[in-house]
Amino acid sequence: MKQNYLSGLVLAMAAAMPASALSAQPLRVEQLQRCGDRLQAEVQEFCLRVTGLGDSGWQARLNGTPLKQQAMEYQDGQVRIQVKAAEAESGPLWFEQDGQASNPIWLSLNSSHVVAATDQEVVKNMDGLTTYVDLISVIIEESHNGAKESRRLAEKYGAQVVGAIPPLNTYQLRLPATNLDERDALVLRLGSEVSVDAVVIEESGAEESVESETAREPAADDEEWASNRFLDAVNFYQRRLPREGGDIETHPIRIGVIERDVDFDSPDFADYLGDCRSGGPRTCVYARDADQPDGHGTTVAGVFAAAWNGGGNSGFLRGLDKVGPGFEVIVERNSDAGITANIAASVNLVEDGVRVLNWSWGIHRVGAIDINGKEVDSLVRSGIAMSGYEELLEEFFLWLRREHPGVVVVNSAGNASSYSGRDEYRLPSSFVTDQLFVVGGHERSDKDVAVDDPEYAIKRSASNIDMRVDVTAAACVLGSTKEKGQRGDVHCGTSYATPLVAGLLAAMMSIDPELEPEQLRMLLRRSAMTIGEEYDFEPVEADDLTAPILPSERANDLNHPDVGRSARLDMYKALDLAVQSLERVR
Repeated sequence: MKQNYLSGLVLAMAAAMPASALSAQPLRVEQLQRCGDRLQAEVQEFCLRVTGLGDSGWQARLNGTPLKQQAMEYQDGQVRIQVKAAEAESGPLWFEQDGQASNPIWLSLNSSHVVAATDQEVVKNMDGLTTYVDLISVIIEESHNGAKESRRLAEKYGAQVVGAIPPLNTYQLRLPATNLDERDALVLRLGSEVSVDAVVIEESGAEESVESETAREPAADDEEWASNRFLDAVNFYQRRLPREGGDIETHPIRIGVIERDVDFDSPDFADYLGDCRSGGPRTCVYARDADQPDGHGTTVAGVFAAAWNGGGNSGFLRGLDKVGPGFEVIVERNSDAGITANIAASVNLVEDGVRVLNWSWGIHRVGAIDINGKEVDSLVRSGIAMSGYEELLEEFFLWLRREHPGVVVVNSAGNASSYSGRDEYRLPSSFVTDQLFVVGGHERSDKDVAVDDPEYAIKRSASNIDMRVDVTAAACVLGSTKEKGQRGDVHCGTSYATPLVAGLLAAMMSIDPELEPEQLRMLLRRSAMTIGEEYDFEPVEADDLTAPILPSERANDLNHPDVGRSARLDMYKALDLAVQSLERVR
């Protein structure tokens, strides 16, 4: 059995740090991963890295209930806890000591967990991409018992089952391979097994960044988000949906954000510490703590939930707190095991009641071509890896449609000036399903025109395009900062347009939780403003930004000026249509 990498890393860091430094640090949970026997469902073990925690006098709470001290072990910043699944539910976990409370982190008691490779367990392949040497996943055919069959395969090939995504009949194996030749030989043999649908090879480094792009100064007076009527939408929700005395009852919605961590030292997130649920309905954020406020996860989560007038960003759902039902934003990535971990985390979150998944990530196949005919050179994967990912994503969306038809996934179109909908080039945006929304990015133009004018915003040059894109949204946002009142750096990319749409869909669901994915898309498209020129349903010089607006999306008016143009998010009108739709049902 290999030594637990996380445990060794934590112990080494703690040993080099004086006790006074530990006590001076704020109480923060920086890491949580399933450990021990990951296939054990009855009693689950979790390993956490917690900074600022003293040797005694501390308490951990899960869903507000103190965990028994005998179920926890603590040594030099690492906490190992045991939870009996029959006696607890998934929920926020946090630590308390000497009047301090840590950031709450989501602990899922569901069964999907995968292992990430260490630096010693990855190499470069022929394409120059980092790939796992001895960790692969097998998708077992539906006609077989996945757990039983994976154990049989492991015994046959001298492997070990170390992770699983049981709802997708997917199991992670550690192979007896020390190089790529040995791995590929075993992959070929496993792939030829009658019971194996596909083999997933992971190509990612332990800390590889996801889609992001930093750029110019934003337009003055928050005109980027004005292009989507952000403040108008917040004002409408506050005015039309009062918590007391209103004629519409709103409903709490849970959002899953597939990201690594959030900086709780930033003023944007400083008041999310401890028991966020106490004191009445409000937006809550559960996440691992990050070192710096300018990380990808902090910025994406900030679009949902950053405090207003705090540390740079302003979250849409946070703006609804005065009247809203209480939104829960769960930032979770399972482990650093790349796309496989993203799917494992997504499955757990959906089983924990998440209605909206935010996927601000995506990958291109090696050899993908952008709109200028040049090869895409970022976030690329080999053909064999893409084939495995495609099968895994297909299993996920089939499971989602079968078991959780009311859940929606909102995915960034990508930042490679390429095509979002070509399945031979890009995942996951190329999947065609009612439950997947794809978001492109735009920026403020230099034209002095009204906000509803098609020329108010222009396509962001890096944004991926084509018919698979449902809508564009503002791509540039101010990041969070360390100091209150400071102006954050600009972050641009479809990663940050995506949570604008995901947050809006969550708000629409809070108005009417019975809205189905195809109805949400219909309302989103009917409410959309336009962007760009009219293309008569055919892409011209590869500039068709989204699927063109159809006559059916404009009351069947063939002569409507919006018909044939690309769609730009209108958050205010979408909320208004959601309310109108609810009133018609009544």
